[in-house]
Amino acid sequence: MHEPGLIVAPLTPFTADLAVDEPALARQIDYVVQDCRATMVVAAGVETQEYTYLSLEQRRALIRRTIELVNGRVPVMVGISHPSFKTAVALAHEAEKLGAAAVQLLAPLRPFAGAPTQADLIGYFEAVGRETRLPITLYLNPGPGADVSVSDTIALGQLPCVQLIKESSRDLARVSRLIVEIDRAGHARYFTTMQMLLASLMLGGSGATMPPPGSEIARHVINAFLAKDYQRAAEVQLQFALFPSKWMHRGLAPAMKAAMNLIGVPVGDPYPPYVPLSRDETVALAAVLKTTVLAHRFSMTAAA
Repeated sequence: MHEPGLIVAPLTPFTADLAVDEPALARQIDYVVQDCRATMVVAAGVETQEYTYLSLEQRRALIRRTIELVNGRVPVMVGISHPSFKTAVALAHEAEKLGAAAVQLLAPLRPFAGAPTQADLIGYFEAVGRETRLPITLYLNPGPGADVSVSDTIALGQLPCVQLIKESSRDLARVSRLIVEIDRAGHARYFTTMQMLLASLMLGGSGATMPPPGSEIARHVINAFLAKDYQRAAEVQLQFALFPSKWMHRGLAPAMKAAMNLIGVPVGDPYPPYVPLSRDETVALAAVLKTTVLAHRFSMTAAA
């Protein structure tokens, strides 16, 4: 039985000319490693990291810089998602050279339309898996990626190259079945997300992946769970009932960037033309965050 994992995807801060703001990225990675105690960091792997706005070379640079800034403190998982398996393989080879511990690969849509079949999905993951020695994380996120059925997820989870799964749904029926048929069955480690964290831990899942500062709340949930203080774990888990859910209609990246700015780990605004939260929305978000385990960050910000 593995200790619960907390896999964190740092947000991407941008400068005024839309380059990656490396000093802000460095501060954030320190926060993720030291304060959130991430067990793994994701480099350019999920859409909330806004890596899809970058050119392929800029994406490679973000991956390299993330690995450099983590500096061996925890393992790094590199996002290699791309419609072309050849590009995904090239990114995987680069991840190997940079010392990554794993790669993350979004279950792809078919570029020529229509939902991918199970054979399509298995063929894609096997094509990448044959070309890399790194374990693959199957990334499930309908919308940017395919909406993969339970049966197809189980089939993918049984592939030898797939050793972790990142589940984005908040569907307890789906999550509980996949924990039983994949994680508890010994095929792959199954990670969910913020709102599903405690339920996943109680059912025998491997933990969750998320951006900061949700990861700091998650660390308190995991610590309470490990201490068998289930009442405390449930109390902290309920902090995800409002945050970031009340602002999800604005998009996860704008909501989480606003939260990071509020707690004194500035990461700037979303990539344009998308806009940050309004002043009223930010005030409302601050009021909610002050009721969470992040409350102490506000006094530190005021003191600074």
